[in-house]
Amino acid sequence: MSKTERGVALVTGASSGIGLATAQALSRDGYRVFGTSRKPMADTSDGVVMLVCDVTDEGSVQSAVDDVLIRAGRVDLLVNNAGIGLLGGAEESSAAQAKALFDVNVFGIVRLTNAVLPVMRRQRKGRIINLSSILGLIPAPFNALYASTKHAIEGYSESLDHEVRTQGIRVVLVEPGVTRTSFEENLTRADQPLTVYDTVRADAEKLMREIVETGDAPEVVAATVVKAANVTSPKRRYTAGRAAGQVRFIRRFLPESFVDKNLRKFNRLPA
Repeated sequence: MSKTERGVALVTGASSGIGLATAQALSRDGYRVFGTSRKPMADTSDGVVMLVCDVTDEGSVQSAVDDVLIRAGRVDLLVNNAGIGLLGGAEESSAAQAKALFDVNVFGIVRLTNAVLPVMRRQRKGRIINLSSILGLIPAPFNALYASTKHAIEGYSESLDHEVRTQGIRVVLVEPGVTRTSFEENLTRADQPLTVYDTVRADAEKLMREIVETGDAPEVVAATVVKAANVTSPKRRYTAGRAAGQVRFIRRFLPESFVDKNLRKFNRLPA
Protein backbone atom coordinates (compact mmCIF):
# COMPACT_ATOMS: atom_id res chain seq x y z
CA MET A 1 0.00 0.00 0.00
CA SER A 2 1.41 3.41 -0.90
CA LYS A 3 1.82 6.12 1.68
CA THR A 4 -1.03 8.19 0.26
CA GLU A 5 -3.46 5.34 0.97
CA ARG A 6 -2.89 4.89 4.70
CA GLY A 7 -5.92 6.88 5.83
CA VAL A 8 -6.82 9.28 8.61
CA ALA A 9 -5.54 8.80 12.17
CA LEU A 10 -6.58 10.46 15.44
CA VAL A 11 -4.09 10.24 18.33
CA THR A 12 -5.05 11.43 21.80
CA GLY A 13 -2.53 12.87 24.24
CA ALA A 14 -0.20 13.85 21.40
CA SER A 15 1.42 16.89 22.99
CA SER A 16 4.52 14.99 24.13
CA GLY A 17 6.02 11.60 24.91
CA ILE A 18 4.50 8.46 23.41
CA GLY A 19 1.57 10.34 21.89
CA LEU A 20 3.74 12.83 20.03
CA ALA A 21 6.18 10.15 18.85
CA THR A 22 3.26 8.04 17.66
CA ALA A 23 1.58 10.89 15.79
CA GLN A 24 4.85 11.74 14.06
CA ALA A 25 5.58 8.10 13.18
CA LEU A 26 2.11 7.65 11.68
CA SER A 27 2.54 10.85 9.69
CA ARG A 28 5.86 9.62 8.30
CA ASP A 29 4.18 6.34 7.41
CA GLY A 30 1.63 8.13 5.25
CA TYR A 31 -1.33 8.77 7.53
CA ARG A 32 -3.08 12.10 7.68
CA VAL A 33 -2.73 12.63 11.43
CA PHE A 34 -4.73 14.65 13.91
CA GLY A 35 -3.38 14.84 17.46
CA THR A 36 -5.12 16.06 20.57
CA SER A 37 -4.02 17.94 23.67
CA ARG A 38 -5.88 19.51 26.56
CA LYS A 39 -4.62 22.99 25.69
CA PRO A 40 -4.26 24.66 22.29
CA MET A 41 -1.04 23.77 20.49
CA ALA A 42 0.44 24.67 17.14
CA ASP A 43 0.47 22.02 14.43
CA THR A 44 3.77 20.15 14.29
CA SER A 45 6.36 20.85 11.61
CA ASP A 46 5.88 17.37 10.15
CA GLY A 47 2.20 17.81 9.43
CA VAL A 48 0.34 16.64 12.54
CA VAL A 49 -2.73 18.83 13.01
CA MET A 50 -3.32 19.52 16.70
CA LEU A 51 -6.84 19.73 18.13
CA VAL A 52 -8.03 20.59 21.63
CA CYS A 53 -9.71 17.68 23.37
CA ASP A 54 -10.46 16.99 27.02
CA VAL A 55 -11.10 13.25 27.17
CA THR A 56 -13.14 13.67 30.36
CA ASP A 57 -15.69 15.86 28.54
CA GLU A 58 -18.05 14.17 26.08
CA GLY A 59 -18.77 17.46 24.33
CA SER A 60 -15.07 18.14 23.83
CA VAL A 61 -14.53 14.60 22.54
CA GLN A 62 -17.38 14.82 20.05
CA SER A 63 -16.24 18.24 18.91
CA ALA A 64 -12.74 16.90 18.16
CA VAL A 65 -14.10 13.94 16.20
CA ASP A 66 -16.49 16.22 14.30
CA ASP A 67 -13.56 18.51 13.46
CA VAL A 68 -11.63 15.58 11.98
CA LEU A 69 -14.69 14.58 9.92
CA ILE A 70 -15.16 18.12 8.62
CA ARG A 71 -11.51 18.33 7.57
CA ALA A 72 -10.85 14.77 6.41
CA GLY A 73 -14.24 13.09 6.03
CA ARG A 74 -13.35 9.87 7.87
CA VAL A 75 -11.46 8.26 10.75
CA ASP A 76 -9.56 5.08 9.89
CA LEU A 77 -7.42 4.79 13.00
CA LEU A 78 -7.94 5.89 16.60
CA VAL A 79 -5.00 5.67 19.00
CA ASN A 80 -6.17 6.11 22.58
CA ASN A 81 -3.02 7.27 24.31
CA ALA A 82 -4.11 10.05 26.70
CA GLY A 83 -3.60 9.12 30.34
CA ILE A 84 -2.23 10.14 33.72
CA GLY A 85 -0.29 8.35 36.44
CA LEU A 86 -0.84 8.07 40.18
CA LEU A 87 1.83 7.14 42.72
CA GLY A 88 0.95 6.09 46.26
CA GLY A 89 -0.41 3.30 48.38
CA ALA A 90 -3.87 2.15 47.38
CA GLU A 91 -5.48 3.37 50.60
CA GLU A 92 -3.76 6.76 50.31
CA SER A 93 -6.11 7.91 47.54
CA SER A 94 -9.63 9.11 48.16
CA ALA A 95 -12.47 7.61 46.19
CA ALA A 96 -12.75 10.95 44.37
CA GLN A 97 -9.12 10.75 43.26
CA ALA A 98 -9.56 7.17 42.11
CA LYS A 99 -12.63 8.18 40.10
CA ALA A 100 -10.72 11.06 38.49
CA LEU A 101 -7.96 8.66 37.44
CA PHE A 102 -10.46 6.24 35.89
CA ASP A 103 -12.25 9.16 34.23
CA VAL A 104 -9.14 9.93 32.18
CA ASN A 105 -7.51 6.54 31.70
CA VAL A 106 -10.58 4.35 31.20
CA PHE A 107 -13.65 6.44 30.50
CA GLY A 108 -11.61 8.73 28.25
CA ILE A 109 -11.04 5.70 26.03
CA VAL A 110 -14.72 4.79 26.23
CA ARG A 111 -15.76 8.31 25.18
CA LEU A 112 -13.42 8.46 22.18
CA THR A 113 -14.30 4.93 21.12
CA ASN A 114 -18.03 5.60 21.32
CA ALA A 115 -17.53 8.73 19.22
CA VAL A 116 -15.65 7.00 16.39
CA LEU A 117 -17.43 3.65 16.24
CA PRO A 118 -20.45 4.99 14.28
CA VAL A 119 -18.02 6.57 11.79
CA MET A 120 -16.02 3.37 11.36
CA ARG A 121 -19.18 1.31 11.09
CA ARG A 122 -20.41 3.47 8.21
CA GLN A 123 -17.02 3.05 6.56
CA ARG A 124 -17.07 -0.72 7.23
CA LYS A 125 -13.46 -0.21 8.18
CA GLY A 126 -11.49 1.01 11.17
CA ARG A 127 -8.94 0.18 13.80
CA ILE A 128 -8.72 1.26 17.42
CA ILE A 129 -5.43 0.93 19.28
CA ASN A 130 -5.55 1.31 23.04
CA LEU A 131 -2.35 2.02 24.95
CA SER A 132 -2.22 -0.33 27.90
CA SER A 133 0.95 -1.18 29.85
CA ILE A 134 2.84 -4.09 31.33
CA LEU A 135 1.09 -2.89 34.49
CA GLY A 136 -2.07 -4.20 32.86
CA LEU A 137 -0.51 -7.67 33.22
CA ILE A 138 1.20 -7.65 36.62
CA PRO A 139 0.72 -6.23 40.12
CA ALA A 140 2.23 -2.82 40.76
CA PRO A 141 2.92 -1.87 44.39
CA PHE A 142 2.23 1.84 44.98
CA ASN A 143 0.65 2.01 41.55
CA ALA A 144 -2.39 -0.10 42.41
CA LEU A 145 -5.01 2.32 41.10
CA TYR A 146 -3.05 3.13 37.95
CA ALA A 147 -2.52 -0.58 37.30
CA SER A 148 -6.24 -1.10 37.85
CA THR A 149 -7.01 1.32 35.01
CA LYS A 150 -4.71 -0.63 32.71
CA HIS A 151 -6.25 -3.96 33.72
CA ALA A 152 -9.64 -2.41 32.94
CA ILE A 153 -8.44 -1.30 29.50
CA GLU A 154 -7.27 -4.84 28.78
CA GLY A 155 -10.67 -6.37 29.55
CA TYR A 156 -12.58 -3.64 27.76
CA SER A 157 -10.48 -3.80 24.60
CA GLU A 158 -10.48 -7.57 24.26
CA SER A 159 -14.24 -7.76 24.79
CA LEU A 160 -15.00 -4.88 22.41
CA ASP A 161 -12.89 -6.45 19.68
CA HIS A 162 -15.18 -9.48 19.66
CA GLU A 163 -18.25 -7.23 19.47
CA VAL A 164 -17.20 -5.14 16.46
CA ARG A 165 -15.02 -7.49 14.45
CA THR A 166 -17.83 -8.44 12.05
CA GLN A 167 -18.37 -4.71 11.33
CA GLY A 168 -14.92 -4.34 9.77
CA ILE A 169 -13.42 -2.87 12.95
CA ARG A 170 -10.59 -4.26 15.06
CA VAL A 171 -9.51 -3.26 18.56
CA VAL A 172 -5.86 -3.85 19.48
CA LEU A 173 -3.81 -3.40 22.64
CA VAL A 174 -0.26 -2.06 22.71
CA GLU A 175 1.54 -2.77 25.99
CA PRO A 176 4.63 -0.61 26.56
CA GLY A 177 7.19 -1.32 29.22
CA VAL A 178 8.85 1.52 31.09
CA THR A 179 9.30 4.41 28.67
CA ARG A 180 11.58 7.44 28.84
CA THR A 181 9.01 10.20 29.14
CA SER A 182 8.77 13.17 31.47
CA PHE A 183 8.31 11.58 34.91
CA GLU A 184 6.57 14.56 36.48
CA GLU A 185 4.38 15.56 33.55
CA ASN A 186 1.45 13.18 34.01
CA LEU A 187 2.06 11.89 37.54
CA THR A 188 -0.27 12.60 40.45
CA ARG A 189 0.50 11.92 44.10
CA ALA A 190 -2.00 10.36 46.49
CA ASP A 191 -4.24 12.96 48.10
CA GLN A 192 -4.43 11.26 51.53
CA PRO A 193 -0.82 10.23 52.32
CA LEU A 194 -0.23 8.10 55.42
CA THR A 195 2.99 8.21 57.42
CA VAL A 196 3.12 4.40 57.58
CA TYR A 197 3.94 4.43 53.86
CA ASP A 198 6.37 7.36 53.79
CA THR A 199 9.59 5.34 53.54
CA VAL A 200 8.42 2.63 51.12
CA ARG A 201 6.57 5.18 48.98
CA ALA A 202 9.73 7.26 48.69
CA ASP A 203 11.65 4.12 47.73
CA ALA A 204 9.00 3.29 45.10
CA GLU A 205 9.30 6.78 43.61
CA LYS A 206 13.10 6.53 43.56
CA LEU A 207 12.90 3.16 41.81
CA MET A 208 10.46 4.55 39.27
CA ARG A 209 12.81 7.42 38.46
CA GLU A 210 15.69 5.01 38.00
CA ILE A 211 13.89 2.66 35.64
CA VAL A 212 12.37 5.52 33.64
CA GLU A 213 15.88 6.86 32.96
CA THR A 214 16.88 3.52 31.41
CA GLY A 215 13.53 2.76 29.78
CA ASP A 216 12.62 2.49 26.13
CA ALA A 217 12.45 5.59 23.96
CA PRO A 218 8.92 6.70 23.04
CA GLU A 219 9.80 5.88 19.44
CA VAL A 220 9.93 2.18 20.35
CA VAL A 221 6.28 2.31 21.35
CA ALA A 222 5.42 4.45 18.32
CA ALA A 223 6.94 1.86 15.99
CA THR A 224 4.83 -0.85 17.61
CA VAL A 225 1.69 1.25 17.15
CA VAL A 226 2.48 1.72 13.44
CA LYS A 227 2.96 -2.04 13.09
CA ALA A 228 -0.34 -2.76 14.86
CA ALA A 229 -2.09 -0.16 12.71
CA ASN A 230 -0.97 -1.58 9.38
CA VAL A 231 -0.98 -5.36 9.73
CA THR A 232 -3.86 -6.95 7.84
CA SER A 233 -4.85 -9.42 10.55
CA PRO A 234 -3.77 -7.90 13.86
CA LYS A 235 -2.96 -9.81 17.00
CA ARG A 236 -4.91 -8.92 20.09
CA ARG A 237 -1.84 -7.61 21.92
CA TYR A 238 1.53 -6.16 20.98
CA THR A 239 4.24 -5.64 23.59
CA ALA A 240 6.51 -2.67 22.95
CA GLY A 241 10.13 -3.17 23.89
CA ARG A 242 12.15 -6.14 25.11
CA ALA A 243 11.29 -5.75 28.80
CA ALA A 244 7.56 -5.74 28.10
CA GLY A 245 7.88 -8.96 26.13
CA GLN A 246 9.82 -10.59 28.97
CA VAL A 247 7.21 -9.55 31.54
CA ARG A 248 4.40 -10.92 29.41
CA PHE A 249 6.23 -14.26 29.05
CA ILE A 250 6.94 -14.48 32.78
CA ARG A 251 3.36 -13.68 33.73
CA ARG A 252 1.90 -16.15 31.24
CA PHE A 253 4.15 -19.17 31.64
CA LEU A 254 5.93 -19.15 35.01
CA PRO A 255 4.45 -20.19 38.39
CA GLU A 256 2.63 -17.56 40.40
CA SER A 257 4.95 -18.08 43.38
CA PHE A 258 7.96 -17.32 41.15
CA VAL A 259 6.31 -14.19 39.78
CA ASP A 260 5.35 -13.01 43.28
CA LYS A 261 8.84 -13.54 44.69
CA ASN A 262 10.59 -11.79 41.82
CA LEU A 263 8.14 -8.91 41.73
CA ARG A 264 8.85 -8.17 45.40
CA LYS A 265 12.58 -8.44 44.74
CA PHE A 266 12.36 -6.06 41.79
CA ASN A 267 10.38 -3.56 43.86
CA ARG A 268 12.87 -3.87 46.73
CA LEU A 269 10.22 -5.13 49.13
CA PRO A 270 10.97 -7.66 51.90
CA ALA A 271 10.17 -11.26 51.01
